[in-house]
Amino acid sequence: MSGSILFEAIVFLAAAIICVPIVKKLGLSSVIGYLLAGILIGPYILGFIGHEGEDILEFAEFGVVMMLFLIGLEIEPKSFWKMRRVILGMGFTQVFGTMLLSYLVFYAFGLEWQVSLTIAMAIALSSTAITLQTNKEKGLMNTTYGTSSFSILLFQDIIVIIMLGILPLLSSVSSASVGENGLEEGHENLLDNLPLGLQALSIIFTVIAIIFAGRYLIVPMLRLVAKTGVRELLVAAALLIVISISYLMGLVGLSPALGAFLGGVVLATSEFKHELDSTLDPFKGLLLGLFFMAVGASINFTVIAEKPLMIAGLVIGVIILKALVLFIVGLIFKLKLDQRLLLTVGLAQIGEFAFVLISFAFQLNIFTQEQLDILLVVTALTMTLTPILWLLNEKLLLPRIGTIEADKRPMDAIEETHKVILLGFGHFGSTIVRFLRIHGIKTTVIEQNSNRVDFLRKMGFEVYYGDVSRIDLLESAGIAEADFLISAIDNPDLTPKLMKKLKEKYPQVKLMVRARNREDAYKLHNIGIEDIYRESLDTSVEMASDLLFYMGFDVDATKAQAKKFIKLDVEGLKRLAAAPKDEKEYIFRAREEIAQQEKLMIEDLKIGSSELKNHKL
Repeated sequence: MSGSILFEAIVFLAAAIICVPIVKKLGLSSVIGYLLAGILIGPYILGFIGHEGEDILEFAEFGVVMMLFLIGLEIEPKSFWKMRRVILGMGFTQVFGTMLLSYLVFYAFGLEWQVSLTIAMAIALSSTAITLQTNKEKGLMNTTYGTSSFSILLFQDIIVIIMLGILPLLSSVSSASVGENGLEEGHENLLDNLPLGLQALSIIFTVIAIIFAGRYLIVPMLRLVAKTGVRELLVAAALLIVISISYLMGLVGLSPALGAFLGGVVLATSEFKHELDSTLDPFKGLLLGLFFMAVGASINFTVIAEKPLMIAGLVIGVIILKALVLFIVGLIFKLKLDQRLLLTVGLAQIGEFAFVLISFAFQLNIFTQEQLDILLVVTALTMTLTPILWLLNEKLLLPRIGTIEADKRPMDAIEETHKVILLGFGHFGSTIVRFLRIHGIKTTVIEQNSNRVDFLRKMGFEVYYGDVSRIDLLESAGIAEADFLISAIDNPDLTPKLMKKLKEKYPQVKLMVRARNREDAYKLHNIGIEDIYRESLDTSVEMASDLLFYMGFDVDATKAQAKKFIKLDVEGLKRLAAAPKDEKEYIFRAREEIAQQEKLMIEDLKIGSSELKNHKL
């Protein structure tokens, strides 16, 4: 019974429930918790799951498959085409820079060129699972680093197809005899016995078949399922799509995860995009956790004990080599230093597709058993060390490099207080202030990014620099006499704590709070915040409109003004999109655009003055 699926499921779930909350309590990433859980229950510590020599990762790969399907859903072909320069530029530079450097190092150590090239291909790949999960947890998806890392990972996920196609050419063993001694004995590839030319044509045909099936078979099937109104059927249909495409790609010798990614891209333009995303997202999180645990459980401590210095040297060497290439890529593509460090640390590990590549190379007799064991351990260890490197970067490097100048600058003395205080003056906060300013509402604005404060002052805004979490600063801003406090802070960890303090100390102040997503909104709701606004242009204007309504302005006329404001803002965005990259020229163009928009809005207000109450603070 101890080896049954049910017993292993209990062990996996219990380990996750115990380890992840402990790690989160310590302020670490959940990825560390999953990896630690896997190490503890694995064959080399407690021995609850697996045994030496068993490939534990095989049954956990479905989490990566699910994740790449959902990533594909988020990439519309038009958006993909717009990103092609970043994807090809950064992705190509990172992959081939890492491959070249790795190849030269291993070839110099006396390995055959085929072995060196295969190892170089594996090292060039980073972990999509760990990187995207960490970016999501830390709210970095929409940063420069988030976009850059996503572009590089996307290129890697695509280039794996070519790498898998190259491997048989590096082997002296025919593809038909791979199954005789390989790890995946019994796994049948339908194209094994075909000539290479026909294999290539068959793979291309399979990809085209998936594209056509997505449009003419899968979407009509989903429409039929949707008409039943039974949500469970939609879940079943979504899982059927992912599993079927993955199985088909496996039959023709390609990675199931890459097949799932392609299926997601095909369905990205369908009307079921968002529903599939929300339906499968809970499965993705759970299965990714399972994958991380499987990585932890697969670390072969016997190999580490036999060759500790070699393993340590390889792990450190690989991370340094990848970090060096990534830092240079960030330098070439002009990333700021803090974003460059995030890129360097975030992608310095070897990724999950390396397990597939290394195992396939062993089947082709490119690697010996000893080389396979060492490479699997090194891959797993680099993935395990990534969250720790993240922590060191956050605690030691970024505070000194990314924010030390801002910390040295003294906070501004607030000279004038108003009934409305706004914290955070990014895109969300600036929209609110502009809309309120049009209606004659003066606002005390506090921003904690000193560079942004300087930039916004050049744009003509009155902004104070200071730490928004400091209650004494808010008191100097007149919070005791204020009627409203708007939090437009882009920090989901700070916001709930600060709002809870303010709600307790200044209950008379109406708090209107920005939330980045549904999870952040839940936290704010649970501490008693009633006015929560999930971020977008519409909701930021809605927040400003609601404030005007609370102050006595006519609701219908204000809504009409809000619609016009959004329309003008969207039109202005299109014009500014073509603005020069030079900061001075951009500031000039932006100030002109804002002035013109506000002029049009004020003229419209004068025409409809009978509909709006003339109310000012």
